[in-house]
Amino acid sequence: MNNFKIWETSIEGLKIIEGTRYPDERGYFKEVFRRDSFSELGLPGDLCQGNVSCSASGVVRGLHYQKEHAQGKLVGVMKGAIYDVAVDLRKDSRTFGAWEGMMLTEDNQCQFYVPEGFAHGFLSLADDTMVLYHCTDIYCPGAEAGIHWQDPTLAIDWPLSDVERILLSDKDTELPSYQSILEEGWAYS
Repeated sequence: MNNFKIWETSIEGLKIIEGTRYPDERGYFKEVFRRDSFSELGLPGDLCQGNVSCSASGVVRGLHYQKEHAQGKLVGVMKGAIYDVAVDLRKDSRTFGAWEGMMLTEDNQCQFYVPEGFAHGFLSLADDTMVLYHCTDIYCPGAEAGIHWQDPTLAIDWPLSDVERILLSDKDTELPSYQSILEEGWAYS
């Protein structure tokens, strides 16, 4: 029996995954990943690195990608809420440069699968938001790259009215524009 439901998005490869929650008087139990169930749904079963981030309300992380060792990511929220965004950087894709965003919360039971070839980032919408994400390849500091979260060409519709202030790392503040990446000629093939 497969405990996961899957929905396609407007961008090929991006998927919304809903798991089954089993509540009782003690709390609940939920699977977030199961190799055989994911394979049955056409999702990768080769997740090799798991990460947790904890963020205050208004923290933006991203938009990140790796030029080599591209990472697919299975993203879910354990506590709090985020607006999660993926930008298609696959040069042969019909949706190259398009983005998709969705709310992930501890209550909605959804995860976002972002395949290799995308930049990824999120806006934390609550204090102490805990995000769990599994990756299809390891983190390689020398390969990391990104796009500024407020890039005017991408024009991502972030839910900024839901937060009092924006908090960024120095690294994310200095990320280049989407246009400069295009001019550089870089994209996933």
